[in-house]
Amino acid sequence: MSILVTGGAGFIGSNFVLDWLAQSDEPVVNLDKLTYAGNPANLATLKGDARHQLVVGDVADTALVAALLQAHQPRAILHFAAESHVDRSIAGAGNFIQSNICGTFGLLEAARTYWAGLAGQARDDFRFLHVSTDEVYGSLAPDAPAFTETSAFQPNNPYSASKAASDHLVRACGMTHGLPVLTTHCSNNFGPRQFPEKLIPVAIHNALAGRPIPVYGDGLHVRDWLYVADHCSGLRRVLERGRAGETYNLGGDSECTNLEVVLAVCRQLDQLRPRADGASYKTQITMVADRPGHDRRYAIDTSHIQHELGWRPTLTFQSGLEKTLGWYLDNPQWVMDIVSGAYRQRASLP
Repeated sequence: MSILVTGGAGFIGSNFVLDWLAQSDEPVVNLDKLTYAGNPANLATLKGDARHQLVVGDVADTALVAALLQAHQPRAILHFAAESHVDRSIAGAGNFIQSNICGTFGLLEAARTYWAGLAGQARDDFRFLHVSTDEVYGSLAPDAPAFTETSAFQPNNPYSASKAASDHLVRACGMTHGLPVLTTHCSNNFGPRQFPEKLIPVAIHNALAGRPIPVYGDGLHVRDWLYVADHCSGLRRVLERGRAGETYNLGGDSECTNLEVVLAVCRQLDQLRPRADGASYKTQITMVADRPGHDRRYAIDTSHIQHELGWRPTLTFQSGLEKTLGWYLDNPQWVMDIVSGAYRQRASLP
């Protein structure tokens, strides 16, 4: 047996692939378009590993996906591939529409054709797991209850709107054609190999480079933070035990303001890599103009997945941050290759 993973050279996808193969010998076929956020270096430890095959291609290429499905006969598809940076979606939404909506549609078309050709236990056991985001639910008031799986979709930026559309396509394919789909909505992930355009890696890189650490607006926008390894464990649990057609919210039970997150990064760096002048990295924090459509608060209610599947996060925000900082400090070349653009020269595993 094998699984097909899309977007497995990106942040969450690569962590999932590495985690999967650390715990299982079940092969992974990894389909990634290698856009700017896809980095083969994320998978460098798998060089020469027969259990992993990286295929450079687009999920919207239905013929390519169909050929991969027929050749490898996977028992599941895990769909991570997506454009995911809100700021980029505000600057230009076209790639988000193409990747997140059209790409998901193309993948679903190939998947349902493949599934329809299966028989017996293989057909019954097949799953299509769509990895989505809590941002589809919109923004919460400070005292509002956390998002549940039945919260209304109210996306407020092009990225979240495109993900909401992809969620609807997945649900519709399940309801109309019977494809056994699963959907997960996760809160803000953090951890190793996160592209340095998101808050925590930006804070780490700018702090160490002696540059201003930008924080939007008043810094009081609240997010729930989920360490990426916990997210991966939740996805495995959903794949193993989730009910076809069901949606599961995965959160870290760790609500923090953006300013609190950046201050926590600075405190840890003060201990692990003190500045030469003895000052705290927090002196580099710089408040910048807020971005349009900036949701004020996200929060995830994980009671459904806890009660039905017995999953909950194992790391706190603090313990996850310690692991994250340790990885970035131990892997400066990874960041430098991205900053310099050298990573884009790689079209396959190094």
